[in-house]
Amino acid sequence: MARPEEKAQAMLNKWVRMREESDPNSRISRDRGRRQKRPFLASQCEHLADAEHFRMQIIREIGEGVRRIQNPGLGEHALRDLNDDINKLFREKHHWNRRIRELGGKDYNKEERRAMLLVESEGGGGVGGGIGGGVDGGGGGGGSTVDPGALAAMGVGLKGSGGYRYFGAARDLPGVRELFARHAARATKRKRGDIYKYITPDYYGLRDEEDGVLLELEGKMAANERDELSYRREEFRDAKTRRTKGDPREGSGGSDESSDDDAFYDGVMNGIVPQAAVPSREVIAKALLEKKKEALLNRFA
Repeated sequence: MARPEEKAQAMLNKWVRMREESDPNSRISRDRGRRQKRPFLASQCEHLADAEHFRMQIIREIGEGVRRIQNPGLGEHALRDLNDDINKLFREKHHWNRRIRELGGKDYNKEERRAMLLVESEGGGGVGGGIGGGVDGGGGGGGSTVDPGALAAMGVGLKGSGGYRYFGAARDLPGVRELFARHAARATKRKRGDIYKYITPDYYGLRDEEDGVLLELEGKMAANERDELSYRREEFRDAKTRRTKGDPREGSGGSDESSDDDAFYDGVMNGIVPQAAVPSREVIAKALLEKKKEALLNRFA
């Protein structure tokens, strides 16, 4: 019978060992993960099984920190330091989630965001995230199931705080409670009934004339329109006078003026008020003939 060293070199045994090393739930992967120290950077890990193990290690540390921070007798400084450590672990877990995704594993960040949205829609409000982002990683992290109860019991964050969250007794520290109170006062959402309370007749424009501003503007516009109308009327009269100059028919001026006014107002209503006098065809022909005569005289002079 071959020795164990020789059996380990067999091709079949090599393949079996490689398969067990790639499986995060296998005994070999768990033993190797326990022997290794967690790298400072997640990018230094090259094996998916190791990344899964380190992620579960961080989740256990977060759970232990959350359990300890529930005790308000630790003191203000200890609670603040412990809360900072938990937030650092959450950031580290986010990096390991991303590294697992790069190595071909599950997208834990996406699952955690989905779990947080689920809890918020069910009334979780300001939930900041669960232990391990709401992932129950029993074993080696192979089957991840979201636990909304764990999410609801976790830290509360503030918008605009860069993702920093407060856990357990840290929420009652001096200054933190007031911070949450101010944030809640600003973030109070108005209901539909509250919105309709502010809808008055002014919203529909029913009181626009009561303050007199609109009437004043309308008066100015009306005065400008009257001035423009008077100017066009005078222009129309001058044009008609120039056009009919030299006409032997000269009746009473009053009737001509009234007829001019009637023609002008008819033109205004029809939108065809002339801006300048249009010469007749005879005048144009006479002017062209004079131009030709002048050109011939200049040519043969």
